[in-house]
Amino acid sequence: MGKLRKFIASDIKLLLAEAFIYLGWARILKALPFAKVAPGLGVSLKETSYQTSFQDDELIHKIASAIRIMSRHTLWESKCLVMAIACMKMLERRQIESTLYLGTMKNEQGKMNAHAWLRTGPHYLTGAEIMERYTVVGIFGKSL
Repeated sequence: MGKLRKFIASDIKLLLAEAFIYLGWARILKALPFAKVAPGLGVSLKETSYQTSFQDDELIHKIASAIRIMSRHTLWESKCLVMAIACMKMLERRQIESTLYLGTMKNEQGKMNAHAWLRTGPHYLTGAEIMERYTVVGIFGKSL
């Protein structure tokens, strides 16, 4: 049982390290003009399937958890778009398709707010807690 626990612990540590690296990479991408970044996010206006393999469910949830945990510990701002891009790249590396959504809304002061969230199959991995407040203005599907 000790070897299994060590393996699981090392697996989680590797996912956390990978999440940290992809969050940094995504933060760099956020600083670039969106027109240069958009092609790497997938096919515009294409949603991926709402089905996933049950084999992938546990891994998908571990990836989402790693992104959420590490986003709170980066030296840079790792908010919705950075988290969504990093999570998308971690899924892509494992050949799991995903869809990134971009949304906007006006706040109480009449100012425009933007938000990003990521879905794979029926699972919303990042940004789901407030996505219903936003009107979708962009969709990028990453099929493999």
